[in-house]
Amino acid sequence: MTAVFMGEYLHSIDNKGRLILPAKFREELGERFIATKGLDNCLFVYTCAEWAILEEKLKKLPLAKPEARAFVRFFFSGAAELECDKQGRVLLPPNLREHARLDKDVVVIGVSTRIEIWDKTAWEDYNCQISPTVAEIAETLADLGI
Repeated sequence: MTAVFMGEYLHSIDNKGRLILPAKFREELGERFIATKGLDNCLFVYTCAEWAILEEKLKKLPLAKPEARAFVRFFFSGAAELECDKQGRVLLPPNLREHARLDKDVVVIGVSTRIEIWDKTAWEDYNCQISPTVAEIAETLADLGI
């Protein structure tokens, strides 16, 4: 059964770069999981099973297209296999923390088949930007049968 992540949790990164993941998320992620550079300056976190599905899709992208090569490079070059310690903390690699501009206060959100990790201020800014247009986005998606 595919893990479904949902919810929004405020957490902090300690001075060693460790983040406590919500217990609900840790249970669904399993012992090991994959984190990578996400879109919108956040991190994407996947179960190993979900990462394998994504990997298969990315392998099918046409190598001859520069956009496809760029996207695959972006996604895989930032990927790291991670695990939580006994206290539920995960050590986020420096390159991933830098990509998402993670310093202290972060928001961990569930987005269906993945988790996103955002800098708290960036998440608040994103929400302020997107909130006024959510109704318009919903109308567009309704045209797609969603």
